[in-house]
Amino acid sequence: MFSKLLVANRGEIACRVFATAKRMGIRTVAVFSEVDAEGLHVQLADEACCIGPAEASKSYLNIDAILDAAKRVGAEAIHPGYGFLSENADFVDAVEAAGLTFIGPSAESIRQMGFKDAARSIMERVGVPIVPGYHGDKQHADALASEAEEIGYPLLVKACAGGGGKGMRRVNSAAELASAVEGACREAQSGFGNGKLLIEKLIQQPRHIEVQVFGDTHGSLVHLFERDCSLQRNHQKVIEEAPAPGISDEFREAVTSAAIKAAKAVDYVGAGTVEFIADGSGPLRPDGFWFLEMNTRLQVEHTVTEEITGEDLVEWQIRVAAGEKLPKEQDEIAIAGHAFESRIYAEDVSSGFLPVTGRIPHLTFGRARVDTGVQSGNVVSPWYDPLIAKVITSGHSRCQALSAMRNALADTHIAGVETNIGLLSALCEHDDFAAGRVDTGLIDRDFSALTELDPKHFDEAVALGAFVALDIVDRGPFAGWRQWGSSEHRLQLTYKQESVLRRLVLSGPSSAKLLGGDAPVLISDLCRDGSRIRADVNGVVTCADVYAWLQENGDTRVSVLSHGTTTGFTIPNPLNQGEEPDGAKDEILSPITGIVRSVDVELGANVGAGDPLLTVEAMKMEIRITADAERTIGEILCAEGDSVESGAVLVRFAELAADESGGS
Repeated sequence: MFSKLLVANRGEIACRVFATAKRMGIRTVAVFSEVDAEGLHVQLADEACCIGPAEASKSYLNIDAILDAAKRVGAEAIHPGYGFLSENADFVDAVEAAGLTFIGPSAESIRQMGFKDAARSIMERVGVPIVPGYHGDKQHADALASEAEEIGYPLLVKACAGGGGKGMRRVNSAAELASAVEGACREAQSGFGNGKLLIEKLIQQPRHIEVQVFGDTHGSLVHLFERDCSLQRNHQKVIEEAPAPGISDEFREAVTSAAIKAAKAVDYVGAGTVEFIADGSGPLRPDGFWFLEMNTRLQVEHTVTEEITGEDLVEWQIRVAAGEKLPKEQDEIAIAGHAFESRIYAEDVSSGFLPVTGRIPHLTFGRARVDTGVQSGNVVSPWYDPLIAKVITSGHSRCQALSAMRNALADTHIAGVETNIGLLSALCEHDDFAAGRVDTGLIDRDFSALTELDPKHFDEAVALGAFVALDIVDRGPFAGWRQWGSSEHRLQLTYKQESVLRRLVLSGPSSAKLLGGDAPVLISDLCRDGSRIRADVNGVVTCADVYAWLQENGDTRVSVLSHGTTTGFTIPNPLNQGEEPDGAKDEILSPITGIVRSVDVELGANVGAGDPLLTVEAMKMEIRITADAERTIGEILCAEGDSVESGAVLVRFAELAADESGGS
């Protein structure tokens, strides 16, 4: 067994691997970029090495820097986690050439499954069902159009390399094909360095079913049953569960057998996941699923498989890499209960799931297994994936596990950045999901209902938050009121970029009311223990988690978790009020903190509505910024490769430039 293990990754997966390694008596080594120096994974490791600046290509994707770190500390093995170099066959070769052990499959297995077209060919050869489509070498427009007509619309154009929805386009008719091919090819070339595409028939109401497989160097290969990962947004998973709901024994036997056949075809060793798309228009059929791809690494959602089997898959990985046999034979692995995993992201759901950045000054989780690489005080940066945590719950039944997930999310409070917790909670309450009726289009179909704001508890949250923000609750029962008459605080709040006016009236040592909303909020018997607030609100005793903090400009940010909902608002510094951003309509501001990937206009150019101006990338997502009307470019205030903050001015139009220079 290894005595020292380096994890060539960051965040929650590095922390997850460290937990198992330490339990096994293995010393751990973290690598980190300059912006990750205070990261939780660095703190949890026995040793840590800086491997370069923030940009992943110069740190977490820098093979030489990682191997140099491993040699400096005397590590014997490298675990790649997921993402970054985890499915890079050249990295495997380099690790082994350096005399170290790679904890994962062989470079050859990765190469065989690394491109969707090659993987489809292998599956076709060994009899694993594949989606009708074309994955050949003829990539010119006429050939693809001819193949598309034969396959039939609607269909998907997909990049042969990479994943995560990049380089993927839905095509409903022949008229849409050319632009879809052009866009997918460009995105694939940019994201993966390979613009080759394949075409697949679009499966209506698809379910995403995947099977966990595991092989060793002694010829054994087993599966650990299936997971359902159908709840997705932008082709990325949001909530996963195991086992898949509502499937028959016949379907399970068919899909797990196909997964074993796929893994055997490439002599697979280690942890892998074979993904399938299934026809979800009715009950899943043994003849109604098709190979999608194989992930030659540990999956983000491996946790739900661990929960229902009682196995530690990271320990299995380490033992197999050390040359040991698999801990169990197939007939010794069984399903016990049900499990869910919810991925909490820092993102603005209402704006199309745009990633957000910022410091998290306050972080508490509900009762559940939580895999995270973030703690209070950490910063969500624009450089990496915006995943904050994975919340995992289990139970004897699906109903019990889902109830536990609802409670865990309701008690999770993340202040400082927007998250998708509201969406996750709404999904857990969704009638179809609760009944196990899921497919990959559920979120898109019901997006409006899932993201509808419930204003019912807003004023209550404002009242409780104001007590903390104004230091009323900390100054004793007589703070802020007079013996003869009441005292009033005028609250001018900013909530979701809108101004809200309320009045907090203190009428006694233990009573107050908030006015200005739909109805008064009456509060009494308020007490505080740290961030926890307990009060009688309109006759009902309520508990909430309240956190307030001062920003550099003097504004006070407030975050309140009550009734399972987090409400964030700002009490502006009175000295800042009345300021209006100059020329807001004549400037293009960056919607996110990120990197400028392209500047598509030149100084003095005339542009029309919808014309591309720039592309900004953050956390693996590219945001294309376009003009809103006919304009002339007056100033370009950024260049390709620049780091920009959210709200930074990127482009000024000529009208504003003329005004500032004294022109008319």
